[in-house]
Amino acid sequence: MEDKNYKAIIEAILFTMGDSVELEKIANAIELDKKETKRLLDEMKEELNQSQRGVDIIELDGSYQMCTKQEMYEYLIKIAKQPTKRQLTDVLLETLSIIAYKQPVTKSEIEKIRGVSCDHAVNKLVEYNLVCELGRLDAPGRPLLFGTTEEFLRSFGVHSIDELPVLSSDQIEEFKAEAEAEMKVQLDI
Repeated sequence: MEDKNYKAIIEAILFTMGDSVELEKIANAIELDKKETKRLLDEMKEELNQSQRGVDIIELDGSYQMCTKQEMYEYLIKIAKQPTKRQLTDVLLETLSIIAYKQPVTKSEIEKIRGVSCDHAVNKLVEYNLVCELGRLDAPGRPLLFGTTEEFLRSFGVHSIDELPVLSSDQIEEFKAEAEAEMKVQLDI
């Protein structure tokens, strides 16, 4: 095998592992002796330095690791500081709307309405700061009560929960019919 093929394998190993990898393990993986493997790693380090790449290979007590060059940290920090775009799936939106209209509400009440577990959805909404714990219900087991946050109001452009659209009885019946039809289709499958 040519040196560049060995180098590609070493690069893949170091990139994938993330942490440092002992020279002996790398040598065993590419089926070369430690001296030849070290020569390849030294060449790779030099090539990375000469080509002005953003990554480097460092040696740590007989192990090697691929990492970002220190001069690139400021750019990584800029990316890390950018707000992440939240993805509100249909499940999250459905759960959020139940919480918004029924608050304060427990997970079991949400699950009763949705018909499925809501742990992940509620946890994700809490993580996005759209929902928060409001306290505990004075009932057996003292379940948590959830409600919307100020971030929810900001995100949806309303000043208060009272500004949420009110559904007419016709719309409610239409939604019920759609849900029943959807359930019938799912049961037939």
